[in-house]
Amino acid sequence: MLNSVILIGRLTKDPELRYTPSGKAVATMRLAVDRSTVNQQGERETDFIDVVVWEKQAETVANYLQKGRLVAVQGRLQIRQYTNQEGQRREKAEVVASTVRFLDSARDHAGGDRGGTAPTPAQDAGLGSELTIDDEDVPF
Repeated sequence: MLNSVILIGRLTKDPELRYTPSGKAVATMRLAVDRSTVNQQGERETDFIDVVVWEKQAETVANYLQKGRLVAVQGRLQIRQYTNQEGQRREKAEVVASTVRFLDSARDHAGGDRGGTAPTPAQDAGLGSELTIDDEDVPF
């Protein structure tokens, strides 16, 4: 069986970073992904898809991405069940990312960056990736 998802979209808000009780980093973010077809009015519709990123990659995503940034996500679809505060059983679909790639740079993004440096375009935010820092990017 196969469960594989690839998405390219823009973040609808800054990623949210939390830590589990055991200390594992987990970031959540939502992507706006345009559909490839148009509706009856000739407009593209957009899907808003929740993405979960774990461990070192979660910290990287939270440190270098913000609302509006273009990213590619590769991962798997997960349907999570939970009980809400009213005691009702709910289901939530989300993508658990195995790889997040930055497709633009903070310098290209109109919102600017949070300070520090950003990975080069299309650089992998996963484990083992290297961050290239130019002297002009260092804030001191």
